[in-house]
Amino acid sequence: MARYDPFFSDANSSSQMGLRFGETRSARRVWPVHELVEQARELVEQEFGDIWVEGEISNYRPAPSGHVYFTLKDTDAQLPIVLFRRQAMLLRFRPEDGLHVLVRGRVSVYAQRGQMQLVAETMEPVGAGSLQLAFEQLKERLKKEGLFDDERKRPLPMYPRTVGIVTSPTGAVIRDFLNIAGRRHSGLNVLLYPVSVQGEQAPAEIEAALIDLNAGALVDLIVLARGGGSLEDLAAFNSERVARAIAGSRLPVVSAIGHETDFTIADFVADLRAPTPSAAAEIVTEAQHKIAEHLAEQEHRLDRAARFQFLQARQRLTRLPIGRAEASFTALLYRLGQRLDDASQRLDESLATQLRLLQSHIAKLAASVLQHDPRRNLAQARARLAELRSRLDRSLERKHQISTAKFGALDAHLQALSPLAVLDRGYALVLAADGALVHSSAQLAAGDQLTTRLADGSFSSRVEFTTPTPNKRGKKTRS
Repeated sequence: MARYDPFFSDANSSSQMGLRFGETRSARRVWPVHELVEQARELVEQEFGDIWVEGEISNYRPAPSGHVYFTLKDTDAQLPIVLFRRQAMLLRFRPEDGLHVLVRGRVSVYAQRGQMQLVAETMEPVGAGSLQLAFEQLKERLKKEGLFDDERKRPLPMYPRTVGIVTSPTGAVIRDFLNIAGRRHSGLNVLLYPVSVQGEQAPAEIEAALIDLNAGALVDLIVLARGGGSLEDLAAFNSERVARAIAGSRLPVVSAIGHETDFTIADFVADLRAPTPSAAAEIVTEAQHKIAEHLAEQEHRLDRAARFQFLQARQRLTRLPIGRAEASFTALLYRLGQRLDDASQRLDESLATQLRLLQSHIAKLAASVLQHDPRRNLAQARARLAELRSRLDRSLERKHQISTAKFGALDAHLQALSPLAVLDRGYALVLAADGALVHSSAQLAAGDQLTTRLADGSFSSRVEFTTPTPNKRGKKTRS
């Protein structure tokens, strides 16, 4: 016989299960999605508030807002990265897909997608430094644009009168440049445009200096100079705005930045690179210095030739007897005096000829001036004006007489046709109250107010009665 167990009975089983289900619901905590995500975000940010992550950039996507989005990945996982605009502007290199980087930031959760991400504060490439990478990237990009091409580089002026040097007003660079330029070419003018050569404001100041020097006409070429330093110290001369200002310069630009082993973007864009600022001063003054050296050499050779000729003449004179030497010397003086007289005579004749030609030319010019004397032309113009004015007066007088005659004829004709002229002969005009002309007694009735117009005025009257007269056929008009 089967044993009855109430625990396993259907009714008790249903009630027992229902109780347990109710107890579970009352003890459960239900999270809204946004609260759970927000709680997770706070926990993650507290735990991973400042960390470094290493990986490879993929899906690099700059947004129009200036923010940068990409994915940092390795062989087993990937992590979304967001770099906001303010931090992205501080990067010294351009991120790109495939670049291995170290990213510093804080881990967070993007609530709208429930996605973990790293909010980056800074980033640097692994291996090469950020400045070196930025240098290489900008160099490659400007090279593709043709800013380094030899075809666009201009030759320096051979004999510049004024050189504009863009550098710091303090330091050894400007002193060395002035010393060398003054020693090799004392007539060269040097115009200093003071700028900062390092720091955040340096690229803008250098760009403004290049623009200002090109806008004026004070200098013939520009020297961009700075002493040596680290890659960080030379960062201003590796900026894109300085490179494009050099490329857009109307004047030739010499780059003299750092030591002989230092290379900057400005060196590649400039029309000529000098190894050092001192070398730039030598290059600028090279042509003038060569001329000075050549003149000095020619002067030395001339002096030696004159000394040699003098020694030869002395030797010849010492071999001659004194009397013969004196006679030869006297004859030489006579010949030289005669040649001097001939030359003087030819000079006088030439001057006289030139003087006659000039006098003839001046006489022709004077005659031409008198012929085109403005006073003469003005007198002729005044006479012509007076004649035209007299003709105009006569013409106006004739037209006035003709017009007066026509006007008199028209006035007489008008007076003849005017009904008012009839009034002068004793007639009158009778007007009704409404101003209409009365032609017939039939238009009137007793009591009508009339106005009678005479030649010298008018008067009012009232109709007492009308007397009709027979018409031409003997019939009476209506009374």
